[in-house]
Amino acid sequence: MSNVVPPFIVAIPARYGSTRLSAKPLREIDGVPMVVRVAQRALQAGARQVVVAVDDQRVADALAGQGVDICMTRSDHASGSDRLAECAAHYGWSDDSIVVNLQGDEPFAPAAGIRAVAQALDGDDAPMATLATPIIDAEELFDPNVVKLVRTVNGRALYFSRAPLPWARDAFAVDRQALPSGSPFLRHIGIYAYRAGFLDRYARLPRTPLEQTESLEQLRVLEHGHAIAVRLTPEPFPPGIDTLADLERAEQWLRTQH
Repeated sequence: MSNVVPPFIVAIPARYGSTRLSAKPLREIDGVPMVVRVAQRALQAGARQVVVAVDDQRVADALAGQGVDICMTRSDHASGSDRLAECAAHYGWSDDSIVVNLQGDEPFAPAAGIRAVAQALDGDDAPMATLATPIIDAEELFDPNVVKLVRTVNGRALYFSRAPLPWARDAFAVDRQALPSGSPFLRHIGIYAYRAGFLDRYARLPRTPLEQTESLEQLRVLEHGHAIAVRLTPEPFPPGIDTLADLERAEQWLRTQH
């Protein structure tokens, strides 16, 4: 893959309502709203445009003066990708524009990782790309909240699952407390890059059985026969924030960085 970073847009879906953490984008981490921290990461990555897709004026107000564009979107979108499809239509991005979907609950996403997913798409003719990182302990592999993936030898996603993947038949028959060496255990990192023309197409794809069974929207892409390029992240992504406990851990993590 080339080290040249292509021009790219970062679009951040930031929905005000969250079932697990109310007013999530406005929750403060060391005095700074989460959505502002995410926007700052996108700017640090060198995006040619940073758009935050909001559904509530309070989130828009929190971003005032941050140097990012605000796109007010409908509140009834089923996923962040659907929200970004509305943005793509609003701004009229060309079909071949690279759009990075940076989740609004990833306040510590490394700039190098944001650039890497744009590079992954630029170096592949798949319409979509994402990142992964090696899994190093068995607890992580067997945790259903950790999304695993397997890929082809040329770096395309074969499947994503909450189940342990791949299943090391002989090793796990003896011991499930340790990971056998040599098996390609990968954790999915939920950052995506799309070609803007595919965003609209994706939003129109009907939901699929595997997507609904695993509750993983990226499976819709694979089930409809589209490719997803997968590359390893150059830097770790600290965990995203879904709960109050995550928020507290984020505060503690930030203190260790100073």
